[in-house]
Amino acid sequence: MDGNFDYIELVEKARLGDDKSMNRLAESARESLRRYVFRLTLDEAVTQDIVQEVMLEMFKVLGKLKKAERFTAWLNGIAFNRVRRHYGQNWCKKKVFMSEEKFLNRPDEDHEGLASLVNQELKQIIFAAMNQLEPRHRAVLTMRCYDGMSYAEIGETMGKSEFGVRALFFRAKKALGKQLSRRGLGRGSLLTALVLFGKMTAVSEAAAAQVSVTAATTKVGVAAGIAAMATGKAVVVSLAAAGVIAAGAIVATPGPEAVGGRGQSRPAPAVPRVASADTIEKGAHECWYYYPEGSGGPVMMRYMAAGDDGEEKYCRWLQNDAGNYFYDQSGNTIYLNNHRMWESDYSVRRLPTDPPELSDFLSQVEGGSVAMDYIHSRAKDLLVIERTDDTEGLSKSWTMHHYNVLEEDYFQCDWPVRARMIDNRDEMHRRGWTYFTVEGEIGGKPVNGLGRLPFVYGTSGVRRPWLKLRMGAYEISGDIKGLCVRDSDGNVVKSYSDQKEGGIFAGLTRPWAGLHTIDTIRRDAALKQLWFETTVLPEKAKANVIVSCDGVKLDYTIDMTRDVIEKIAFVSDAGDTLGQLKFSYVQNIDSMSDIPSVGRIRIDTESQESGGILWLVKLGGGETGL
Repeated sequence: MDGNFDYIELVEKARLGDDKSMNRLAESARESLRRYVFRLTLDEAVTQDIVQEVMLEMFKVLGKLKKAERFTAWLNGIAFNRVRRHYGQNWCKKKVFMSEEKFLNRPDEDHEGLASLVNQELKQIIFAAMNQLEPRHRAVLTMRCYDGMSYAEIGETMGKSEFGVRALFFRAKKALGKQLSRRGLGRGSLLTALVLFGKMTAVSEAAAAQVSVTAATTKVGVAAGIAAMATGKAVVVSLAAAGVIAAGAIVATPGPEAVGGRGQSRPAPAVPRVASADTIEKGAHECWYYYPEGSGGPVMMRYMAAGDDGEEKYCRWLQNDAGNYFYDQSGNTIYLNNHRMWESDYSVRRLPTDPPELSDFLSQVEGGSVAMDYIHSRAKDLLVIERTDDTEGLSKSWTMHHYNVLEEDYFQCDWPVRARMIDNRDEMHRRGWTYFTVEGEIGGKPVNGLGRLPFVYGTSGVRRPWLKLRMGAYEISGDIKGLCVRDSDGNVVKSYSDQKEGGIFAGLTRPWAGLHTIDTIRRDAALKQLWFETTVLPEKAKANVIVSCDGVKLDYTIDMTRDVIEKIAFVSDAGDTLGQLKFSYVQNIDSMSDIPSVGRIRIDTESQESGGILWLVKLGGGETGL
């Protein structure tokens, strides 16, 4: 509604129940609202329906509006939510909503500002370009360029942070520029196109004459621009910005399909790491890493690969707080899997936050080196974007911090709305967590235990992991913060404070932390400088990892597609069997009863040792007191 403050008195009276004022307000607001909604939808029929719905809503809830001067923003906010609800999943997709002819050939009396301002050919180009944008891109362009809203105000309307809006606006400008370029308009045409589109969609010739978009309006800030560019073709430069942001198995699952058996780990390929050999694309590709608790904690990843056209990148695989996704572009199918990704040659997956000593040791074991920028940051909500261009031999990293990464665009994927979804998960992975049991014997002593295991980060906060083991007269219990050993009288014999190395889950599976079990175990070993070997079993859906330390070998059998440990055998250097532990994971938890709680771990404050995977080595050697 133009001249908003002229209507304050009218809004005040309408709020108090003056029917005459309400009708005048509705009549005055309708055209302005129609213009706003049409710029978002580019569809006359949809616009009319939404405007009608919004006007009815206005009549119902105007009394709840506390500030009359906020009337326009309030009404547009209602309309925005209606538009977003209308598009649903298409909100983030490109979709042609109406023909250009239907818009461009309307009688001039229905749109006074159109014919006399812009020639027909240019109208067609601009409309076609805007028509190809995602609805959310048109929405942010409209609110910023034509409604004069600040990024903070847009964020309030869209439910995003101010920085998220800036990044979205940058991507919207870039998308529009690309569409204009495809239609023969050069780089300098963006601002002109925005102005002309505003005039084309104005409610009258007089209103069109007032439309202007300045260069200052389209600026987003350096950090937001670089963040948004990370999803495009431009080379990402190294930047540390504080403040706001940061497989082959079978049937499109990552891991063994490209691999034969082997006796030990192979040299690691260049970063960024990919799920299997056939996912390595020519040209630029990116891997994103997000650490909500800092670089020493859980990590979520997504891999951006070149599409069939060799230009547009798309998300090949995604591991976020909710699940593990793999997209097969050729079949337009999304697979939701039990497991995290692993390297096609079974080498250890590296992270850009790996300390140099860890990387060096892994390179010694695997016989090669990995070119990766080391990101030294312990701050929470860290986002690292690594970009590699095979054609130019470039590998660059960019980092920043942002608390709302998972809720905003950065870890959402633009898969086609018509893509099929195939859920390959078993019951416990669909649930997101489970209980597991441990049974076995070590040195002739029976061992049994019970634990709880979250499979994704999203469930780890409410279903925190814990484990209790009983070995003879001793009880070993703990969680990711540490572990303690108690004797039969409940006295603490030994305690470890191991939050950085996984607590009692050091040397065990930690799927909620973002890496596959085969990588978790080997990285735990490398943290303690323990040599390991990796062997792929004939069925290729399983692998063995043997970790050696102090005369004891931990021989792991790992189910690669379920992403869990099946068994740990303890063997001496001489080949003698010292014992074994077998792990069983509960699919139907309704069958479980009398589940204990791990309780609070009592740590000896005078001796807070960091044992890491060594607690398992000691256990295998028969040290019940660890």
